[in-house]
Amino acid sequence: MKRGRQQDFEAPEGLLTIEDCLNARGDISFPPGTTLISLIDRNIANIGDTIAYRYLDFGHSADGVVTEITWAKFGTRLAAIAARIQQATTRGERVAILAPQGLEYVAAFYAAVKAGTIAVPLFAPELPGHAARLDTALADARPSLVLTTAAAKDAVIGFLDRQPDTRPSVLVVDEISDSVADEFIGVDIGEDDVSHLQYTSGATRPPVGVEITHRAFSTNLVQMILSIDLLNRNTHGVSWLPLYHDMGLSMIGFPAVYGGYSTLMSPAAFVRRPFRWIHALSAESQLGRVVTAAPNFAYEWAAQQGLPPPGENVDLSNVVMIIGSEPVSIGAIGAFTEAFAAHGLPPTAIKPSYGIAEATLMVATTAPDSCPVVRFFDAEQLSAGRAVTVQADTPDAIGQVSCGQAARSLSVIIVNPDTCEELADDAVGEIWLHGDNVGRGYWGKPEDTVSTFGARLASRLPVGSRAERVSPAASWLRSTDLGMFVDGELYVTGRIADVLTIGGRNLYPQEIEATVADASAMVRRGYVAAFTVPGLVIVAERAPGTGRTDPASAIAAIQEAVSARHGVTVVDVRLVPAGAIPRTTSGKLARRACRGEYLSGDLRAFGN
Repeated sequence: MKRGRQQDFEAPEGLLTIEDCLNARGDISFPPGTTLISLIDRNIANIGDTIAYRYLDFGHSADGVVTEITWAKFGTRLAAIAARIQQATTRGERVAILAPQGLEYVAAFYAAVKAGTIAVPLFAPELPGHAARLDTALADARPSLVLTTAAAKDAVIGFLDRQPDTRPSVLVVDEISDSVADEFIGVDIGEDDVSHLQYTSGATRPPVGVEITHRAFSTNLVQMILSIDLLNRNTHGVSWLPLYHDMGLSMIGFPAVYGGYSTLMSPAAFVRRPFRWIHALSAESQLGRVVTAAPNFAYEWAAQQGLPPPGENVDLSNVVMIIGSEPVSIGAIGAFTEAFAAHGLPPTAIKPSYGIAEATLMVATTAPDSCPVVRFFDAEQLSAGRAVTVQADTPDAIGQVSCGQAARSLSVIIVNPDTCEELADDAVGEIWLHGDNVGRGYWGKPEDTVSTFGARLASRLPVGSRAERVSPAASWLRSTDLGMFVDGELYVTGRIADVLTIGGRNLYPQEIEATVADASAMVRRGYVAAFTVPGLVIVAERAPGTGRTDPASAIAAIQEAVSARHGVTVVDVRLVPAGAIPRTTSGKLARRACRGEYLSGDLRAFGN
């Protein structure tokens, strides 16, 4: 197996090149017949003896046990698992993956695609706090087969036995012999066939399955490669992101498109000791370029708890770090940069980005050679839908992080969500998208698909329209996110569903939450939820070491700070223990779920 310091190299004959993926205009356009499986087959045929994926298992060793698999071995595993899937299903049926993080999960996902079924990447039922999400996804997708591992088999069967509908069959992938690969029957897969259902995080509504095609997934991977300049084939990935999440899937998609390998670990391994992520990045940084991705909380957590032990040599000089929450946190970028600048972290390393599951993942990111850009806007004007730039020390200034430029071959416009008219730059509106990376629709939800994926633009700007390359009759994807273009760069201000309307004013919850975090040392930064019932309610997790502290002074400080900064009255403040605020499976604040628990009285158990 080939691994170690390598020089840049030309793509071996037969391997996909970036030039293969672009047409004469420079737009992304693949050779006919390009699918996720054809890309993997290219790697097997041309670089079969090189590593495809690595897994760092910290379950039985504090230092991590490394497992590696070459493209050739990976191809055999796919064929063997796909053969068994074929014998248990018919083409087009859904096949869910309910397995722990690991190489068998990666193989199970691609094998379901290779077999001609629709993969449904989910998670093993032992993931705490997310049984309802798993129930929802299984009831929606109605898989005929579930793929799992021997370690998770009993938990999966026990969970499925409690389901009200007909239980799917269960296949234990790590018990399938490689010799079964000979039984696989080739399948003719098209670029516009659905490869998998990507279930949304459930931050603002129950999770729904987005139909992602081979074309959409491949397009988005090439968009990321071009946007963050990963053209050097000596670039590898490091990721602890869950493989059922769109960003986690993209981290295993990079090697499929471009060769190379990704080093994976479990989310729990990162959370328990975030230095494991940093250490893995450092190890790969010394071999070549390394790309990783994570949401806000991960950068904050690593800055707090992931610093190298004394004497540990850490080299982050070759890292590219995508930060992909919406909106991106200024504080998270600042904290991580300050913590790791002394370890070679370049000022251009962190790439603020914007993406959604409905567009496979990435929509926009900053230029490869640019540092994160923060602009400050007048709060009152922003709440009224206008982006007016002010100095950082201006009273009521709100900082926003630029998410850079739209991905190659993707049209992004700002639209009045009520009138469906395109808005000019410096106006806040709904972000609409059109491009080959957009999913096909929501699984089993034709009405929602039409309203979200079939939007029609009522009018476009007569001059300077960002929709000029798109046919007037084309459909657009409504993101349900608010944003604006300022000096050609996209700023995401928040979700439409999260906007708080108080006294006729529109306020962004994340701005109020930042004020709360600044108001008292008792508040755990990044773990605050603001919502209305209809009055403004604040739920904040206590910072470490404050569990026995009387909250009265903190509550008063929070109420005073929010009133002074935002001009609104807080009707209730709840300080709760760490972990009390619901989060999605990708780590985002679940304000909707928190509000539901508040209204139902469940938060009272934590008291003040």
